[in-house]
Amino acid sequence: QVQLVESGGGLVQPGGSLRLSCAASGTIFSIDAMGWYRQAPGSQRELVATITSRGNTNYPDSVKGRCTISTDNAKKTVYLQMNGLNSEDTAVYYCHMTIRGLGYWGQGTQVTVSS
Repeated sequence: QVQLVESGGGLVQPGGSLRLSCAASGTIFSIDAMGWYRQAPGSQRELVATITSRGNTNYPDSVKGRCTISTDNAKKTVYLQMNGLNSEDTAVYYCHMTIRGLGYWGQGTQVTVSS
Protein backbone atom coordinates (compact mmCIF):
# COMPACT_ATOMS: atom_id res chain seq x y z
CA GLN A 1 0.00 0.00 0.00
CA VAL A 2 1.35 3.39 -1.02
CA GLN A 3 1.26 6.28 1.42
CA LEU A 4 2.31 9.87 0.89
CA VAL A 5 3.24 12.06 3.83
CA GLU A 6 3.71 15.80 3.46
CA SER A 7 5.62 18.09 5.78
CA GLY A 8 6.94 21.62 5.88
CA GLY A 9 3.78 23.68 6.01
CA GLY A 10 3.19 26.42 8.53
CA LEU A 11 2.74 30.13 9.08
CA VAL A 12 4.92 32.48 7.09
CA GLN A 13 4.95 36.24 6.62
CA PRO A 14 4.26 37.81 3.24
CA GLY A 15 7.37 37.69 1.11
CA GLY A 16 8.68 34.68 2.99
CA SER A 17 9.61 31.21 1.83
CA LEU A 18 8.69 27.64 2.64
CA ARG A 19 9.86 24.26 1.47
CA LEU A 20 7.35 21.44 1.41
CA SER A 21 8.32 17.80 1.29
CA CYS A 22 6.35 14.69 0.42
CA ALA A 23 7.74 11.22 0.96
CA ALA A 24 6.22 8.08 -0.47
CA SER A 25 6.33 4.75 1.30
CA GLY A 26 5.26 1.26 0.34
CA THR A 27 6.11 -1.05 -2.50
CA ILE A 28 7.09 1.35 -5.26
CA PHE A 29 9.16 0.33 -8.25
CA SER A 30 8.86 3.54 -10.21
CA ILE A 31 7.01 6.82 -10.08
CA ASP A 32 5.57 8.19 -13.31
CA ALA A 33 4.98 11.74 -12.14
CA MET A 34 4.83 13.84 -9.01
CA GLY A 35 3.05 17.05 -8.29
CA TRP A 36 1.72 19.58 -5.85
CA TYR A 37 -1.80 20.94 -5.71
CA ARG A 38 -3.49 23.32 -3.32
CA GLN A 39 -6.97 24.09 -2.14
CA ALA A 40 -8.02 27.30 -0.48
CA PRO A 41 -11.25 27.54 1.53
CA GLY A 42 -14.23 27.73 -0.78
CA SER A 43 -12.12 27.03 -3.85
CA GLN A 44 -11.41 24.04 -6.02
CA ARG A 45 -8.15 22.19 -5.82
CA GLU A 46 -5.68 23.65 -8.28
CA LEU A 47 -2.35 22.73 -9.77
CA VAL A 48 0.80 24.23 -8.32
CA ALA A 49 3.53 22.22 -10.01
CA THR A 50 4.21 18.88 -11.64
CA ILE A 51 7.31 16.98 -12.66
CA THR A 52 7.55 13.88 -14.78
CA SER A 53 9.96 10.99 -14.44
CA ARG A 54 12.00 12.65 -17.19
CA GLY A 55 12.25 15.85 -15.22
CA ASN A 56 9.82 17.91 -17.26
CA THR A 57 8.12 20.50 -15.09
CA ASN A 58 4.93 22.47 -15.39
CA TYR A 59 3.74 25.49 -13.43
CA PRO A 60 0.66 27.68 -13.77
CA ASP A 61 1.27 31.39 -14.28
CA SER A 62 0.15 32.11 -10.71
CA VAL A 63 3.29 30.51 -9.25
CA LYS A 64 5.73 30.52 -12.16
CA GLY A 65 9.02 32.07 -11.09
CA ARG A 66 8.18 31.74 -7.39
CA CYS A 67 7.90 27.97 -6.98
CA THR A 68 10.28 25.17 -7.87
CA ILE A 69 9.47 21.48 -7.81
CA SER A 70 12.24 18.94 -7.41
CA THR A 71 12.63 15.30 -6.53
CA ASP A 72 14.94 12.87 -4.81
CA ASN A 73 14.10 9.66 -6.59
CA ALA A 74 16.20 7.52 -4.28
CA LYS A 75 14.18 8.79 -1.33
CA LYS A 76 10.90 8.75 -3.30
CA THR A 77 10.42 12.33 -2.21
CA VAL A 78 9.15 15.42 -3.98
CA TYR A 79 9.81 18.96 -2.80
CA LEU A 80 8.20 22.31 -3.43
CA GLN A 81 10.27 25.40 -2.78
CA MET A 82 8.03 28.46 -2.54
CA ASN A 83 9.39 32.01 -2.47
CA GLY A 84 7.77 35.41 -2.42
CA LEU A 85 4.68 34.05 -0.72
CA ASN A 86 1.56 36.19 -0.49
CA SER A 87 -1.87 35.83 1.06
CA GLU A 88 -3.25 34.23 -2.10
CA ASP A 89 -0.90 31.29 -1.52
CA THR A 90 -2.73 30.42 1.70
CA ALA A 91 -4.18 26.94 1.23
CA VAL A 92 -3.85 23.30 2.09
CA TYR A 93 -1.12 21.85 -0.12
CA TYR A 94 -1.40 18.27 -1.32
CA CYS A 95 1.19 16.16 -3.03
CA HIS A 96 0.20 13.72 -5.73
CA MET A 97 2.08 10.85 -7.32
CA THR A 98 1.20 8.70 -10.28
CA ILE A 99 2.56 5.22 -9.74
CA ARG A 100 1.97 2.57 -12.38
CA GLY A 101 -0.96 4.53 -13.70
CA LEU A 102 -2.65 4.97 -10.32
CA GLY A 103 -2.93 8.30 -8.55
CA TYR A 104 -2.17 8.78 -4.87
CA TRP A 105 -2.74 11.81 -2.65
CA GLY A 106 -1.15 12.91 0.56
CA GLN A 107 -3.17 14.14 3.51
CA GLY A 108 -2.28 17.77 2.94
CA THR A 109 -0.27 20.36 4.81
CA GLN A 110 -1.52 23.83 5.70
CA VAL A 111 0.32 26.88 4.44
CA THR A 112 -0.79 30.21 5.87
CA VAL A 113 0.69 33.48 4.69
CA SER A 114 -0.06 36.26 7.11
CA SER A 115 1.62 39.06 9.00
